[in-house]
Amino acid sequence: MIAHADWPWTTGLLAHAAKSVRTASGWRQRGLAWIAGALSTLAFAPFFAWPVLVLTFPVMIWLLDGANMRSRPIRASAVALWWFAFGYFFAGLFWIGEAFLGEAEIFAWLLPFAVTLLPAAMAGYWALAGALAQTVWPSNESTGVSGAVLRALVLAITIGLAEWLRGCLFTGFPWNAPGLALTMPLALMQSVAVFGVPGLTLWAVLLLSLPLVLLADAPIGQVRIAAMAALSFSGLPLALAAALGAWHLAQPPSPPIPGVMVRLVQPSVPQRDKWIAEKQAGIFQDHLDLSRRNAVGQIDDLAGVSHVVWPEAAMPFGPLDHPEALAAIGSLLPSHVYLLTGALRAVRDDASGTRKAYNSLLVLGAGGALATLYDKIHLVPFGEYLPFQSTLEAIGLQSLTRQRGGFTRGVQPKPLLDVPGLPPVGPLICYEAIFANEAWPHGERPGLLVVVTNDGWFGNSTGPPQHFHQARVRAVEQGLTLVRSANNGISAVVDPEGRLLVTLLLNARGSVDTVLPIARPPPVYAKSGDVIFWLMLSIFAIAAASLRNSLK
Repeated sequence: MIAHADWPWTTGLLAHAAKSVRTASGWRQRGLAWIAGALSTLAFAPFFAWPVLVLTFPVMIWLLDGANMRSRPIRASAVALWWFAFGYFFAGLFWIGEAFLGEAEIFAWLLPFAVTLLPAAMAGYWALAGALAQTVWPSNESTGVSGAVLRALVLAITIGLAEWLRGCLFTGFPWNAPGLALTMPLALMQSVAVFGVPGLTLWAVLLLSLPLVLLADAPIGQVRIAAMAALSFSGLPLALAAALGAWHLAQPPSPPIPGVMVRLVQPSVPQRDKWIAEKQAGIFQDHLDLSRRNAVGQIDDLAGVSHVVWPEAAMPFGPLDHPEALAAIGSLLPSHVYLLTGALRAVRDDASGTRKAYNSLLVLGAGGALATLYDKIHLVPFGEYLPFQSTLEAIGLQSLTRQRGGFTRGVQPKPLLDVPGLPPVGPLICYEAIFANEAWPHGERPGLLVVVTNDGWFGNSTGPPQHFHQARVRAVEQGLTLVRSANNGISAVVDPEGRLLVTLLLNARGSVDTVLPIARPPPVYAKSGDVIFWLMLSIFAIAAASLRNSLK
């Protein structure tokens, strides 16, 4: 390796940091990796401090450099990146523990397992990335600009593959994918319309891991060259993306859909109260009362409103089995107004005689009549069903919703809802909004996305703002207006460029009205999907192979 003794102090400090990470072993190495991974989550909602990744992502490269010097480099790489990812997912998903405190007397004992086992499992994908990266990792003699770019490309390719798998396998869970770091500020968010989150993950890992590695590797007398390379490879692409995004945002916004005025209702029902039988009538009445009031709390009986949206499972009972509830909704709604509401429903299976439970989105019209409905397809493991349901229930386990037998998946492919007065509606219930392919599966494109959710499970943690931000990104990615009603927030209407038209913040209680902008023509990613990701991955791989050959 080239000596760094005469470097300027800043570059020498980076070289020392790189050497410290490379040579760390045992618990010191694991602790460094865990801390760097945990700090990386500051890049996401609600902080959006994504420049922190410029400091933390190079740690992964230096960990892989260090593993390259060990007797079992592939195993060492997998272990090192597992610890980095365990910190990343632990800090990013700790809010899941809040769900086990809603009924603490039943579920609190599971909390330690939930907040450690899920991050540990998610970290397995990055461990696989580390092992794969080490199979082609350049020797530690490959320094300078070419060596730094090669290592960053290999890391981007392998993390990108791991993240794509994480979003697909075992029902998928693409929460806090690295690409989401490049979706704030709003000008940067526009790039998701071209690359999607998987493509942005490739760019995020490459662009943000590279600058410090270039500077730490800079030989004596070439610090300025390394700094210019860092600016060229990382700073300029980000600046260009922001400039193009700002130009796009400067264009005239989409006009509103004629004749549509939507009222969002956010009741902020405490999760612990929601399923107490004595409180259910009051919760239902609260939804009715809020629906009659405008944003300043005045009763207007829905004057000028065309559609009302309530959150997921707004009524803590099956409204289709309660004629009195439908009659009350019918009394609320003028003849021209429709209610879109999350609800539970049960259907008896004629063949088996059992009742199947569904987490649904209902559209109710005049008189409380059912116009159409959607049953959730992408159910939450352990929340809405248990893997090996009958076996685990037999030993006393139950899902967080305490629905015996779990919820049943709706019919596939996902239907679009035909709601009078609205373009075809793409329905999304809660967790479904984090999946790009749930927004526009196959066939006809929706003209509007409607998300109903209940984030009351997750308290005042980072979970609700992270969940909301991923839904907001979906609007830009698909070029569609997104309507989101959440029990305790964040409820909002987002236009196709990601601008917030109206918002009810976390734990706010009330209603708000707004028009809905017309959909944009489908963006590049909406039309091509992950083809863009695979094309970029191929380009990155060709570039890495060329650099590797040039360094031999």
